[in-house]
Amino acid sequence: MTSTLEGMETPALLLDEARMDRNIERMRKQVQRLGVAFRPHVKTSKCIEVARRMMGSWEGPITVSTLLEADYFAGRGVKDILYAVCIAPNKLDHVLALQARGVRMSIILDSVDAAQMVVERLADAPDIGVLIEVDSDGHRSGVKPDSAELLRIGLTLEASGIAVRGVMTHAGSSYDCRSADAIRAMAEQERTAIVLAAERLRAAGIACPVVSLGSTPTGLYAEHLEGVTELRAGVYVFFDLVMAGLGVCAVDDIALSVLATVIGHQREKGWTLLDAGWMAMSRDRGTASQPVDQGYGLVCDLEGRPLRDYILVGANQEHGIMAARPGSGADGLHLPIGTQVRILPNHACSTAAQYGEYHVVAPPLQLKATWQRFSGW
Repeated sequence: MTSTLEGMETPALLLDEARMDRNIERMRKQVQRLGVAFRPHVKTSKCIEVARRMMGSWEGPITVSTLLEADYFAGRGVKDILYAVCIAPNKLDHVLALQARGVRMSIILDSVDAAQMVVERLADAPDIGVLIEVDSDGHRSGVKPDSAELLRIGLTLEASGIAVRGVMTHAGSSYDCRSADAIRAMAEQERTAIVLAAERLRAAGIACPVVSLGSTPTGLYAEHLEGVTELRAGVYVFFDLVMAGLGVCAVDDIALSVLATVIGHQREKGWTLLDAGWMAMSRDRGTASQPVDQGYGLVCDLEGRPLRDYILVGANQEHGIMAARPGSGADGLHLPIGTQVRILPNHACSTAAQYGEYHVVAPPLQLKATWQRFSGW
């Protein structure tokens, strides 16, 4: 492996260790200020070296979005895992196998039908934790905190000897906020909803010890978390252009980038062609609805400094089209063939998913290590 970025085969996924560590410390201080437990989401990194820096201890706790993630981290000593996608019947055997390996597993559900299915399958395994997912913002799944369904779910579980470990929610609509005040308001909406759900369950005689919420924006902007026991967040570890577009981080905080190489030009169109298309960056266009559209990614020089107003304006499977941001008035920039650039991603999770390893970099252009990551289901 080369010891510097220069001449490295591309496309390649780069991880700026110093930026990552700074991001982790920022969230750690916020969690301490809020006075809650922290259960980091590891779906973004899918890498033990990264996750160990995020976790409170090497045994967890963590949040995962696939059972393959649970397997991977369980095999590396993690003992407390929340699978934060509503459970399906064809996954319960896998959950039971993880529990048999000594992992304290928690699953989530949001309907009486799912609760009845869990009751039938887990009658002999009551130690698996069940959390009820609450819809705090109309973004995705979950049961409304003031609904009768919430109590029916809880009573269905408890009547069969399966304790409700708690309630959880994710304010995904925070990604649509357009100001810091809006994110703060969403954080309070998220907190109010999940606390209401917990209080209603307790009033019905259901203990509900865990009250879990979180997203990177609401986690960082919450003013207080009274009534909440734990916070979950994940993309903060790397950040990305969507987070920067929300104002949650600065562009200089983004720790993940894709190293690419100039392979040609279409000068009459103002294009510079790179060897990093949507297979290298993903098709995520998460900034398209934000005030500043970053195309398929923001182009930087080899040291990670943005190249004025140059973005990937288009992407084929293997070709990235670098040009001036529409309407920017930037002059033409035709980098020589062989020039290397770094591209900051719209969405860290989906971009990282295109790769099997992180190339860990330190200033100015040194490669410190290679960390393996995984993908799949």
